Amino acid sequence: MSKSYPDTTRRISGHLRTLRKDIPDVMQGFSALAQGASKPGALDKKTKELVALGIAIATRCDGCIGFHTEALIKLGATRAEFVETLGTAIYMGGGPSAMYAADAMGAWEQFGGAA
Repeated sequence: MSKSYPDTTRRISGHLRTLRKDIPDVMQGFSALAQGASKPGALDKKTKELVALGIAIATRCDGCIGFHTEALIKLGATRAEFVETLGTAIYMGGGPSAMYAADAMGAWEQFGGAA
């Protein structure tokens, strides 16, 4: 059975809505952190999303892989940029990262990434 990254991100998004209601201060702080970290500066938003994807793979976070892959597709990342990021994540994380990089390729395809 393969993972469905669109389903994963939808499921997590629902739970995040609950967290925003139940612990608003924490979630507002997290949202501010995310906005500050992803704001374009010396690195553009797409580059920052590529870095986030590499970290998501190295830390083995399915939800993160889904959200950052979807963001990269919306930002116009190319398949070449995506797979080079996977290669760097594998280099930094070894065998386990290779398994999650393979899953990330599935996410790329599920979110409609270009061939």
